[in-house]
Amino acid sequence: MPIKVGDKLPNATFRVMTAEGPNKPKTTDDVFKGKKVALFAVPGAFTPTCNNLHIPSFLNNAAAFKAKGVDTIAVTGVNDAFVMEAWKKATGAEGKIEFLADGNGEFAKAIDMAFDGSGNGLGTRSKRYSMLVEDGVVKKLNIEDAPGKCDISGGQALLAQL
Repeated sequence: MPIKVGDKLPNATFRVMTAEGPNKPKTTDDVFKGKKVALFAVPGAFTPTCNNLHIPSFLNNAAAFKAKGVDTIAVTGVNDAFVMEAWKKATGAEGKIEFLADGNGEFAKAIDMAFDGSGNGLGTRSKRYSMLVEDGVVKKLNIEDAPGKCDISGGQALLAQL
């Protein structure tokens, strides 16, 4: 059953890039405990909708999210830390959005937001969604219902709910 409003996020570990490399684990507690976080998930870094619509919808509204009391804007996807780091640099999101690699899809599976994209050569991926998480508890959840769309889960939609 997919995660829903009122649920606590399960324990999971993301990978983030550091000066020492990609082996820095970051747990859900590290990211969400005691914080108000706008989290969004993408099927894949650098893919057209993710790169041209989803990232900009949060990046262009970063100051507005902060003004509404959001401590962190974070993105996750079933990509490795190298890809997520390259994507962060390519989009100019450094210092504005935290990039959380879910390389094996463990977080996506734990919240039942994984899908099988094998038919298109993509393997396991995350569904596109956005959520507001306060101290580890989901307060708002927007799951995109059509591929290639970023209407329900975009930054503007989540910002309007705050």
